[in-house]
Amino acid sequence: MADKRQNVKVNYLSRDFTSIKNQLVEHARRYYPETFRDFSDAGFGALMVDAVSYVGDLLSFYLDYQANESFLSTAIEYNNIIKHGDAVGFKYDNVRATYGQVNLYIKVPVNSSNTGPDLAYAPKLRAGSTFSATNGSLFTLLEDVDFADATNETVVATTNSSTGIPVEYAIKTIGQVVSGELRERTFEIGNFARFTTLTLEDANVTEIISIFDSSGKQYYEVEHLSQNTIYVPVVNNDATTNVQAPTIIKPFIVPRRFVRKRLAGSTQIIFGYGSDSQLDSPSLAEARDLVLNLHSKTYVTDQAMDPTILIKGDKFGVGPSNTTLTVSYRANTQQNSNASAGSVNKITNTSFQFANPDTLISTTSATVRRSLEVINPSPIQGDVSAPTTRELRELISGAHSAQNRAVTVEDFKTLVLSMPAKFGGIKRCAVIQDVDSNLRNINIYVVNQNNNGFFEQTNTILKENIKTWLNTKRMINDSIDILDAKVVNLAIRFSAIATNDENKSAVFGRVQRRMNTYFSEKLDIGESFSITELYSLINATPGIIDATFVQVFQQTGPGYATTKFNVKNNTTPDGRMIIAPKNVVFEVRYPSRDIKGTIR
Repeated sequence: MADKRQNVKVNYLSRDFTSIKNQLVEHARRYYPETFRDFSDAGFGALMVDAVSYVGDLLSFYLDYQANESFLSTAIEYNNIIKHGDAVGFKYDNVRATYGQVNLYIKVPVNSSNTGPDLAYAPKLRAGSTFSATNGSLFTLLEDVDFADATNETVVATTNSSTGIPVEYAIKTIGQVVSGELRERTFEIGNFARFTTLTLEDANVTEIISIFDSSGKQYYEVEHLSQNTIYVPVVNNDATTNVQAPTIIKPFIVPRRFVRKRLAGSTQIIFGYGSDSQLDSPSLAEARDLVLNLHSKTYVTDQAMDPTILIKGDKFGVGPSNTTLTVSYRANTQQNSNASAGSVNKITNTSFQFANPDTLISTTSATVRRSLEVINPSPIQGDVSAPTTRELRELISGAHSAQNRAVTVEDFKTLVLSMPAKFGGIKRCAVIQDVDSNLRNINIYVVNQNNNGFFEQTNTILKENIKTWLNTKRMINDSIDILDAKVVNLAIRFSAIATNDENKSAVFGRVQRRMNTYFSEKLDIGESFSITELYSLINATPGIIDATFVQVFQQTGPGYATTKFNVKNNTTPDGRMIIAPKNVVFEVRYPSRDIKGTIR
């Protein structure tokens, strides 16, 4: 007699606890009527059915979860989203440098004729000098600044109390700074290995400055190991052309190269596939080595299809061996390296250079060095917060489409937001093509965050970095303007009805916490403000029966943006949306005090 169970129909749609349990009970009743009769909730059989249903529900959940994590659009784990980015060539880096300007002051003695400062005592402050902010962030001077430059501002600092004759002059100059300090680490490298990998344990590395081996050979950073050419700006010494072209971009072949990969709390440096002995090999694989010789054969050997033939020689770079590598890099000293205006005011390390030090009085020159003061008149800023999962998905999708060139407005936006960490970072960006221009003029509106996380205008240095970066990616007939987006701060007033059994203060706290979470993700430039979503958010709060009133208006005054904006004139007739102009970004700056309401 045939076993009836061989023809059991399994419902593969039964994947939750209740469905699995019902199917198991039905199965037991149909196929085990003599051995399984106790279907009560207190019986042992019910326990076993519940246990199996529980395990089945868990397995179904985790299978679905893993399936969702396999696709960029449905993945929710941050590291998995980053891995999807790696697969399409997106370089994730949540640690970025911040850029700004500082005012530098020194005091120099009066010259022998009492007509002005003695510029023999006006030194150069060398690049690499460092300053610190009140929050502990360290900033490094990018270029030499010359206090003897005739364009510097000069004022009388001190006078003789008796005669009123100037004794010292104060000289002011401006320097460009970047966050972070220079650090150095050495690695002992043994026998050759393919794709040698080093790890910098510093959590806030923003830039690899240089890598040299013990023989003085340099390794260069590239976008990918198959890239064997870099382009280096060289000073143009031709007096007839250097006004219009101060630098010349020249290509350099770099067989010794590396790529950098950001990990959680560390940075990996990955070198090439080949060895020094393979540098003399042809730059391309020989065709005859790749042709399948099938003469009278009905099969192909693994040797004939060896994929390493394609990357022999320096095709993926040359890795180090039997040497000592010295890695110089820059790392932020704080996770949040933004600095508010006036907060960079401490000298930590300086290097001065006098034109003729042997002719100077040593005590006087020492006094000049000690007189150095620094202050940042405007904020030093950059994007110091990691992108949300939604933002990260958008960046990865955009980077895959852009393919490292700027053609569409979407390409420009992606490239700005994914600019290399050493150039700094932008929090929000909007790209608008100027239709009235004879050429293809691209207007790029940007806004950044200060050290408190509030939107504010982007400083000049960061704008220049953006333009320099995009100039390497844009089409030749495109022109680029970097403009400030306008920040409009909003406040919210609401009224809602709660159930009779709820504490009104507790319900209000729930509403405010939900709104705080909602506004923690900043809006985009040109993104409209949805009043309808606020109604939905309030109504979805436990204890709320109905949201009866929501009003949104502009918040102004000390501590808020100064942009003038008419909320009423920009609200849709149905009252559902506040329309944002293309260059405006909305922000609820202080949710705890800008969101107020009553619960009835």
